Amino acid sequence: MKIALMMENSQAQKNELVYQTLKKVVEPLGHEVVNYGMYGKQQEEQLTYVQLGLMASLVLSTHAADYVITGCGTGEGAMLACNSFPNVLCGHIVDPSDAYLFAQVNNGNAIALPFAKGFGWGGEINLEYIFEKLFSSEGGMGYPKERAIPEQKNKKILDEVKKITYRPLKEILQNIDKSLLQGILNCEGFKKNFYKDCKDLELLEFLKIIK
Repeated sequence: MKIALMMENSQAQKNELVYQTLKKVVEPLGHEVVNYGMYGKQQEEQLTYVQLGLMASLVLSTHAADYVITGCGTGEGAMLACNSFPNVLCGHIVDPSDAYLFAQVNNGNAIALPFAKGFGWGGEINLEYIFEKLFSSEGGMGYPKERAIPEQKNKKILDEVKKITYRPLKEILQNIDKSLLQGILNCEGFKKNFYKDCKDLELLEFLKIIK
């Protein structure tokens, strides 16, 4: 599994800590981490949590990555932004039990973490435990086990509902505020990773046209 890490401007200084913690947990499990930033450099394009939502949708929709780890100060804004775009099912995760239950019950493809609120001494330890619970076992197995079948059924229903209620990504890209999109396209981490990993060549050409 390829896991994309992406963080907003207010929490960019924590990027390296989160990146190294994530790698420590998931690389021994056979997963790859791709760091989309922000890297904490002053000259970087300043990404907001709204842009993280669109970036997550671009990355997941084109199979440039299989899972997104994101967040903001509270994690709420990033979660709401991610769930505003197609092909993203994002949970707000505060502790390891949240991570385990989201993986087993909801089986989404993104999480949003609070990188400021409650992130004090030992914050990286909580992150480590969260990542362990998120990726150490197969998702969608249900919890408790006797609820597995109805939970899996509800997840499939939700997936079908989302196909109907969300506009196509290309239509969104055509109509969205171009400054939001341009900020993503100019982001160092996006340029470094997306164009080499994107599997949707048609969308790549489309992005070149609307830049």
